[in-house]
This record gives sequence, C-alpha cells and structure tokens, in this order.
Amino acid sequence: MATHIHILGICGTFMGGLAQLAQAQGYRVTGSDSHVYPPMSTQLKRAGIQVYEGYDCEQLDPAPDLVVVGNALSRGNPAVEAVLDRGIPYVSGPQWLGEQLLADKWVLAVSGTHGKTTTTSILAWLLDYAGMKPGFLVGGVPENFGLSARLGESDFFVIEADEYDTAFFDKRSKFVHYRPRTVVLGNLEFDHGDIFPDLAAIERQFHHLVRCVPGNGQVIRPTLSEAFDRVLALGVWTPVVTFDSVSDESDWQFKTLTPAGESFQLRSPSGDRCTVSWGMLGAHNVANACAAAAAAHHVGVPLAVIGEGLATFSGVKRRLELRGKPNGVAVYDDFAHHPTAIACTLETLSLRGDEGRLIAVIELRSNSMRAGFHAHELPDAIRHADQVFWYQSPGLHDTLERILDASTTASEMVADIHVLTEKVATAATPGDAVVIMSNGGFSGFHELLLTRLAASTPPTGRG
Repeated sequence: MATHIHILGICGTFMGGLAQLAQAQGYRVTGSDSHVYPPMSTQLKRAGIQVYEGYDCEQLDPAPDLVVVGNALSRGNPAVEAVLDRGIPYVSGPQWLGEQLLADKWVLAVSGTHGKTTTTSILAWLLDYAGMKPGFLVGGVPENFGLSARLGESDFFVIEADEYDTAFFDKRSKFVHYRPRTVVLGNLEFDHGDIFPDLAAIERQFHHLVRCVPGNGQVIRPTLSEAFDRVLALGVWTPVVTFDSVSDESDWQFKTLTPAGESFQLRSPSGDRCTVSWGMLGAHNVANACAAAAAAHHVGVPLAVIGEGLATFSGVKRRLELRGKPNGVAVYDDFAHHPTAIACTLETLSLRGDEGRLIAVIELRSNSMRAGFHAHELPDAIRHADQVFWYQSPGLHDTLERILDASTTASEMVADIHVLTEKVATAATPGDAVVIMSNGGFSGFHELLLTRLAASTPPTGRG
C-alpha cells in the first residue's frame, strides 16, 4: 500500500477533501497548488498537511509512492511532466476515491448543474442528525461540520458528484467512479462549454452515471425536466423517485410557505407531511432540501427526523453566506458561477424584505463564463439587482462589453480590485445588500470590502 501520497491541485474543494480522507486513513499526505486561498488552505493547515506553492519538480524529491493528479493539471505542467518522466505511479482523485474508499460503502451521490454542494451538505447533515454517522465529501464547507470531508463511522458515504472530466488522462465525468446506490439528479443545463460541445454530451455522461446504479438502489429526479427525460430514455434499471413543487404526480412534494422560502412543507410518497422553518433562503434551496429528504428517506431516515434535521441545518460557507453587516450593509458571499445560479441568488435576495438596494459584484471565473458561453444569458440573470459591478480580470473586456451592451440593469466594469472596493463601498448605504459572486478567491475582495465598509462613516441619507 502506498504510504506517501502527493496531491497535485490539493487546494481545490474536492482534492482538499480527498487529502483529509487519505490522511484519516493513515497515509502521509502532501500536496501542491497555486494561488492558495481559504477556506481549503485553512483546513489543510489545521490538518497538518504540508502544501507547496506552485508545481516545481523538487517537491517530488524523494519520490512519493503515489501521485494523485487533479483535473486542473494538464500536460506541460512541470510536476506532471516530472511524474511521467520518472515513472512515478499516478492516479486521478475520483479513481483513487472510488477504489480505496467507496468500494464497500453505500454511496449517496448528489449530481446536477446547480445546488450540488448545498444538497450534499443537507443530506450529510440529515444522516448525521439521525445518528448514522456518515462519511462525506462536499465541494464546500458545511457549517454544521466545519470541514468538507470525513471518513465517518458507518457504511454510508455522501458525496458531491461532479460531471466535469476526471483528469488529463481520463476524460470521463468524475461521478462515474463513485458507483452510487442512491443518486440525486438535481437539475441539468448546459455548462462546462470548455469540455462539452452541447447539452447532449452532458446528458450522455449522466446516462453513464445512471448505468452504474444497481437495481436495488434509487434514482431521485425532478418531475419536470426534459433533459432528465432524455437521460432516462437511454435506459434506467433502477426505481425512479420524483420530486417537485407543482405536480400532484410527484412522489415527493414541497411547498414554500413564505416568499423567501424560510418556511416550507414537505410531503412524502405516503402522504405524510412536515413543516420546516430554517435559516436558509430561496425556493431553490427548498427544492434542494426536498431532494435531500428523498435520499435520506431511502436509507431509512423517518420524515419527522428529516424535518427536525432540516430545521437545524446551518448552511454552507460561500453559499449565500452572510459575512457581516458593517455599518448596516449586509455583505453576502455566494459561489454562483452560472446564469441560472446567479438569477436564483439575486431573486432570493430581492425577496429578503429589506427596503435597501441590492448590489451585485460578479467575477466571471469559470472557463465557460470567461469564454463567453453564457454572455447572452447574463443580462437577464441580473435583472433582480439594482446595480451590478463586474470585475474585469485580464482577458475579459470583450465578454463584459457584450454583457453591458445588452443589459438594462445599471452596470459597470472595473479592472482594479482596490478601485472596485472603493466604488462598491461608496455606492452601498445602510440597509443595502451587497452580494459577491465568484467561485474563486476574488483577489481577497471580500475582506477588502468588509474592512472598507467597517471604516466608513455612515451617511445620513441618500439625498
């Protein structure tokens, strides 16, 4: 058995979680990455895992027993080339996880274009609240646990199942390595335009996932989804359970009782109901809760316990996370990096009941966003905001110009992070909400803005 594992790309949420799982199994774990930022860097430091900045070849001296290669690494990377030249054994993260950890587990996998992290976090918490002590690996940090991964103490393992490709040497989606017994198909839209030519190509990968689910498992899907209709038409050998808010034919149903979704009702396939009040916002999160409830119920969690667990769910870092209210300005951090997710976040905050304005600060960071695949959808996605600031990182000018030209929302692009901080701080007044949307570290903008707002002298009014 390999005793020293070195992980290339260790600070990604998936690979950082894998590092902690490997360490908990007794491996010596090291890793490397570039542009390291919290919360994963903080978790790894707390765990005592050594992380090298960059990918120089010296980090492979002496050679580790095994190198786990993240999917952000490609040919030409110095560490990758050294691994290949020296004949060091290597594997992808999903393959290592599937073979070394998940092979003897009841895997509950949560897939879909949006909401995977939140739904996975809810599901892990529901099982934990029920006393089942599951292992989990989440692409974020659930507040109830304070960490993104753990081995657990039972046969159950909850995992966020991503459709992105596995590694430079394995172009299948990550989730085919997990072989779940319970799988949530949350939603499906076109994304990852850098690796998928169209939606049909993504649907084919989801079909590969469904093919791996055993006949005594369960596939959980939204009732109304043409994309999943096409996926399952390719073949399904497992009982299918549906969830939705609008169809009486759905096995699981949810109904929001307040505009922003702070209170809702669930109905199980047997007709039993429970009413939940929780600290989350948004109808999309109620749908996530319903999908998680169905998966938890499949492994034996009673509806009453599900309701109690949902009421105590504390959310996920960077998923509509309230970072503070300096001088009366509510600052939220959100991971949204797809037009639908951006629209859901902004619509949810527009229903928060405050009288102030809603200001969005957006960094287009994913490959699909930067390449402009979704530029035509973004002007409509921001319609619930009163004002939008776009961060113009290098290479984005043309894409942002297209978005601003088509937008009816007051918008401005800013290329300097410190100028951006000053503009947002000056624009925001007490009672406003600022939501920062990026799937990266955003050059430390969150802390810069919180510090600047805290130092501001509150204005007496807008004049």
